[in-house]
Amino acid sequence: MKITAVQARRKPRQSRAKFTQEALIESFVRLLQQQSSDSITIREITDIAGVGLGTFYEYFSKKEDLIALTIHQQVKSNASALKSYAQSLLKLSTTDDITTYLSQIIHFQIEQIQQQQMIWRQIFQLERQVSSQDAYQKHYELMLELWNEILTPFIAEIKQRQRMALNLHRISYGFISQTLLVNSCFNNWHDLTQDILLATHVFIAKFNHTAISD
Repeated sequence: MKITAVQARRKPRQSRAKFTQEALIESFVRLLQQQSSDSITIREITDIAGVGLGTFYEYFSKKEDLIALTIHQQVKSNASALKSYAQSLLKLSTTDDITTYLSQIIHFQIEQIQQQQMIWRQIFQLERQVSSQDAYQKHYELMLELWNEILTPFIAEIKQRQRMALNLHRISYGFISQTLLVNSCFNNWHDLTQDILLATHVFIAKFNHTAISD
């Protein structure tokens, strides 16, 4: 059933309430590492979180609401990690080579997802089952904004930067999500990384050629 947004019953305004909601999310993520979402019960989630069933229903009306919030938090966490890593590269390096810069970021992104392969495979699947068009669009815009920010030190022209950001997200998200969705036991991360880098380098080369021509 599609939902229009993350629907938490209680807003976690107090620190204890926020802690409880985060504990429920973390418990669900831990279970995703071991089994499919369909087989996970609310009782299992609350047992690991150390709360009762009543507490769960104070925050969520059903498991799908917890799933939606988990997807949202997972996407935000990934974007935050990529942003921090990109900022660290700029602080620690004087390179003005956009190809090297993006290659390092892509390597980092893939490593982060590979470390949580079971979780991300199910996140990609659940995103299609649970997230509404509005929620999916927000996540899409979040990642486009991230790539746009990552590219800002190298591409001044706004339209060119936005187009590059769009294609970087299309490539990385498309290659990784489709790979994990069709192959639950995927392990050829080296070749996947090389394919993503090759596709990325094509767009970079096209951008550099256009910039020189202009």
